[in-house]
Amino acid sequence: MATDPRAGGVFETSRMLPFRPEDVYAAFAQADQLAQWWGPDGFTNAFEVFEFRPEGRWTFVMTGPDGQRYPNQNQFVETSPGKIVIRHLSLPHFTLTVSMLQQGGQTRLHWRQILDDPAVATAVAHIIEPSNEQNLNRLHKLLASRAAQ
Repeated sequence: MATDPRAGGVFETSRMLPFRPEDVYAAFAQADQLAQWWGPDGFTNAFEVFEFRPEGRWTFVMTGPDGQRYPNQNQFVETSPGKIVIRHLSLPHFTLTVSMLQQGGQTRLHWRQILDDPAVATAVAHIIEPSNEQNLNRLHKLLASRAAQ
């Protein structure tokens, strides 16, 4: 019987994006782009601090469709073109690693989120799993709209 990775606090998803790695990277590295797609469907972002560099701070308020506000405090750990690592300092504590690999003019994006507390991960899995997919859907939509310009 296979072990559920969520039991260890790990959530992973991958996606082939029909965009160049540098365009995918820019969607993370440029605050104006990131603010447009970060978060699940219906959420908006107001960035307060955005220092896209190792040890740089990223603080913002995410607002849900119901108007509820979610303050977020993060630190960028790594910001290289092939790999971005973000440490979420607010609850729930987690580390997000996003890897980008060029494959035939496209980008294989791998999203790996590890929550510090496996019990919390199990409790919020029903939120995290669809939210991560929606995040990547929104990223794809933004990149498609920019490519069409």
